[in-house]
Amino acid sequence: MNRRGGITALDGAIALIAILLIVQMWLLTATLESYLAGHSEPILPAAIISGLIFMACGGLFLLIHRIDTDVRSDVRSREEREVTAPRPKYLP
Repeated sequence: MNRRGGITALDGAIALIAILLIVQMWLLTATLESYLAGHSEPILPAAIISGLIFMACGGLFLLIHRIDTDVRSDVRSREEREVTAPRPKYLP
């Protein structure tokens, strides 16, 4: 993966994490409001959904880490090839 594609993928994953965290905060607020109103039914489904959102954010974090590692190793190997490439022999 080239550097530009890696940055685009990272931006997309970070945007998804931000959206998921906003949804998780909304879910927490709605569940807490419902619980304080005397309704205990939505607690378990909300906890399960919140756990799934947490796992999705963790998976996206691992994706970001893998993409970053791939892009960095690709850049390093390209730099090493440029440094160790044989110089052309010029004829007089």
